[in-house]
Amino acid sequence: MDIAIDCFARYGFQATSIDRIAKAAGVTKGALYYHFADKEELLFAAVKQRVGQFERRVVTDLTPTSDASEALRQLSRVCFEHATKSNHRRLIVTLMVETLDSNPRLAAQFREMMERFRGFLRDIIRHGQERGQFRADVAPAIAAEVYAGAVMGAEIQYYQDPKRFDLATTLETFVEQYIGWLTAAGHNGARTAPAKAGSLAARRRPRRN
Repeated sequence: MDIAIDCFARYGFQATSIDRIAKAAGVTKGALYYHFADKEELLFAAVKQRVGQFERRVVTDLTPTSDASEALRQLSRVCFEHATKSNHRRLIVTLMVETLDSNPRLAAQFREMMERFRGFLRDIIRHGQERGQFRADVAPAIAAEVYAGAVMGAEIQYYQDPKRFDLATTLETFVEQYIGWLTAAGHNGARTAPAKAGSLAARRRPRRN
């Protein structure tokens, strides 16, 4: 499964064959077909497993906090770790684009995944508004779309040029400015919270020229 995910993430669905996966994994094609009927079934199993892992991590890390701003920071850290420590997020981003028109079944699965992600963000925004942490004149649905779009856009740039694109600084800068927007002075009297220890910037790689 790990080898298949690496191949799908690097080459996409169309360019990844059962032969390529079997050779990279050091097994026979027959061994793969014993567990999966075809390449698409293997792909669906990989996507389901990795999406589930990411969503469970998000829920586990964010549920205990009552601070909506800190929840947004923690979420960006989870995205950063998944983007830089494995090919799981790259798998999702690669396939989301490739399957827009070529695989309606998988595209539908990704739409549902993104709706769950935006829904999770909407809940954080509403929670912050209900507790007076965020301004009340921002639509949670729009705020969720802005956050999701910015994070995924940053990840795509990182995958394109990981040596020169500083994902940690980009995500941290976005999140702090985003929180500043949600807690703008003059709306419920809220202020932007200062950056906390354990931030992404503290763990980022040195920038290379």
